[in-house]
This record gives sequence, C-alpha cells and structure tokens, in this order.
Amino acid sequence: MQKPQHILVIRLSAMGDVAMGIPVIYAFAKAHPEIKITVLSKPFFKAIIDTIPNLHFVAAETNTQHKGILGIWRLSRQLKKEGITHVADIHNVLRSKILRFFLGLPNAKINKGRAQKKALTSQNKTFFKPLKTTVQRYVEVFEHLGFSEISPAVLPRPDLNHNVHKVIGKATHKLIGIAPFAAHQGKQYPIDLMKEVIQKLDKLSGIHLFLFGAPNEKQLLHTVTENCQNATVVAGTLKFPEEINLIAQLDIMLSMDSGNGHLAAMYGVPTVSLWGVTHPHAGFAPLYQEAHCLLSDREQYPAIPTSIYGNKVPEGYEDVMRTITPQRVVDKIASLV
Repeated sequence: MQKPQHILVIRLSAMGDVAMGIPVIYAFAKAHPEIKITVLSKPFFKAIIDTIPNLHFVAAETNTQHKGILGIWRLSRQLKKEGITHVADIHNVLRSKILRFFLGLPNAKINKGRAQKKALTSQNKTFFKPLKTTVQRYVEVFEHLGFSEISPAVLPRPDLNHNVHKVIGKATHKLIGIAPFAAHQGKQYPIDLMKEVIQKLDKLSGIHLFLFGAPNEKQLLHTVTENCQNATVVAGTLKFPEEINLIAQLDIMLSMDSGNGHLAAMYGVPTVSLWGVTHPHAGFAPLYQEAHCLLSDREQYPAIPTSIYGNKVPEGYEDVMRTITPQRVVDKIASLV
C-alpha cells in the first residue's frame, strides 16, 4: 500500500465513541507530524476533535446536505478536493461504507467484533470474557494502514477557559465532576441513590462538586443538590467546548457508562464509572480507568451484560444498579481524593 500522506478519519457518532478515538488520533498525530489528518464527524463533535491541535475537521451534515445516497456522494466530492490519500474508518456503518466506495481510496475499517459481542450478551452466558477495547480496535485500523506501535496517549490539560474560571472561581478545593445521566435507563444510576451520593460527598471537606447534564436536566440537578453547600450545577450554563475545558480541570469524574466519562479519561482525569446492564468486558471502559469501574452484582443478576449499549433491560433487571450502594460510590471517590 502506498504510504499515506493525508488520512481521513471517519467517526460520526456517538459522543463517547468519538472521545475514545481522541487518544489514538492524538498519539498518531504526534508520531507522524508529516501526515495530514482530516476528521469527519457530526458538527456537534467539532469541540471534541478540536482538542487536538492542527487537525482539519469536516462536518457531516447528515440531516441536510449530506443526507441519503445523493448527500453522501456530494460529501465524497467535497472530500476529494481535500487531497485525501487514505481512509481510516473507525465507525464502519452503512453511511461510512458508501462514502468509502464513492471515494475509491485505500482504506482500513474497524472490526467491531459483533459476533463476540453477541455471544457476550446472550442470555445463556456460555461466553464471558473481556473483549478487545474499542480503543484497541481503533489502533488496529491505523495498523492496517501500515503503522505500528501506536500507544494511545491522554491529552495535556488545557489552560483554564475564562468562562470556566468564573464558574470555578478561586477555589482551592478538589474538583469533582458528576455526570448522572445516560442515553438509556439500563445504565443510569437511580436518581434517589445519586442524590444520596451527592449529599454524602457534599459533607466531605475540601471538595467541590460540579453537576453535568443537558439543559433540560438542569432543574432535576438543582433538585438533587438542594441544601448542598459545595455543589454547582453547570448543566445549561456553559457551552460544550467550555464544558470540555471544565472536565479537563477536574480532579475526579463520576459518570455512568457514558460520554462524559470518556471525555474525562481522554485527559487522564481519574474516572469512577457506574455500570448497570452493560459491562466493561464489551470494551467500552474509559481509557486507563478499568480499576475505577463499579459494577452491578452479577451473582444476583447473572445475565449482565444484557446489551452492549444498555438499551435492553430484561424483566426483573430494572433495579440492577441498586446493588451499587451510595456508600460504595462515596468510599471509592474518597479513596481517590
């Protein structure tokens, strides 16, 4: 294969998957500064891609000008003007497959290990062992393009953003982020237990809590932090690039099996993650944070993991995360402070 001069990296969704790609792309970019890298993703994720300097970003407008077969063809014409020589498809979905076909360039694609993941989530559980991590699978894509010895690297923490500084203030406390929400209920810690965790943490000395969430979750976060003296709700108050900057300043992040945990891990922030019907064996633990994963009780709920993404909750498995006690979460965080 001809040596790549300009690599297009494709990862269209989701937030956590994009964030998991950053330490791989960053390590590759440092090792090969002579190669131009363009990343194709959805517009919202530009803030994540921009954490790596000197990368070129192209927005995939999948709901408008790049929608459907004609839109993908239009996108391919746009990308060909960039002088791309090779494609690293770390998504490998129908849209990216069609785009690779239209581009007609040397390429490598991710092997998602779908058969093993299907076996891992089967109800009979004859197969239960750690699979390759998603980050490892990303590395393999670059290896298939002819590169070896890529060791994923966490990003250096950025300078404090002005608006983030106004939120943090001059606090000398340890900064703990809490991201209590997830895309699916099957991997979201019960809100009443999370409230107990927050109130217990609020009583610890020398820390300050920052609560992350979508703007429409702001009111609920204010409810769970009522009467807390050392908690700030940042949901709906900062722009996404500013939230990333705040996450990079944290001393600890508490998250679900969700995107915020991966955003923290890409900066090397110690990340405590809580797991419900999903399991780290599927390969989605935050980078270098496997030791901080708190798991639901598989002896009581042996079908875990019931799905890869947390969207399948069998009858009787609605309360799996209640086997992770609030005190266990608090003790884990306290041990890292």
